[in-house]
Amino acid sequence: MQSPFARRACAFFLPLAVLATLCCGLVYASNQQDLRSGANDPQIQMAEDASTALDAGAQPSDLVSVGRIDVAQSLAPFLVIFDSSGKVLATDGQLDGHDPIPPAGVLTSALNNPPDIVTWQPSSGVRMAAVVVPWHGGTVLAGRSLEQVEIRENDALLIVIAAWLAMLVALALASLAAAWFWPTSPVAHEAAA
Repeated sequence: MQSPFARRACAFFLPLAVLATLCCGLVYASNQQDLRSGANDPQIQMAEDASTALDAGAQPSDLVSVGRIDVAQSLAPFLVIFDSSGKVLATDGQLDGHDPIPPAGVLTSALNNPPDIVTWQPSSGVRMAAVVVPWHGGTVLAGRSLEQVEIRENDALLIVIAAWLAMLVALALASLAAAWFWPTSPVAHEAAA
């Protein structure tokens, strides 16, 4: 049979440990969501600006940079401009020597419910934050690597885990101290005997 001291310590510790776990989970989820959603901001601006320029008569080739960006290696954002059939009209990105082309459903979804914001993994180890918006002649995709965002997410997770473990240790010690100092009644001593 557990001692009254151990039962009191557990009674103090368990609800506080659950609360600490939930708080740490909330902190991580909020931080991760903020990091991941913020990773889309430059692409939203790029895609919408390109769409507006194309609708105003700009040529697709005028909107992409002259150099090619290796999307598997570079952190630089890139544009891909598609016609209505999904054919690439212009791009400054390349993946394994080819134009970076997302699954067809991504382009279709952007036509029906713009903007289409997706996490795209075109090849193993390459993850992109991509935004696709329509223009009168097709769609525009703006993307960039998630490498740095995912490093920050992992760092945030490690910090939250370290804080959670430190909180559990502190709560365990505080629970033991509270159980030790908790007054005992003579009736409890008689019942234990």
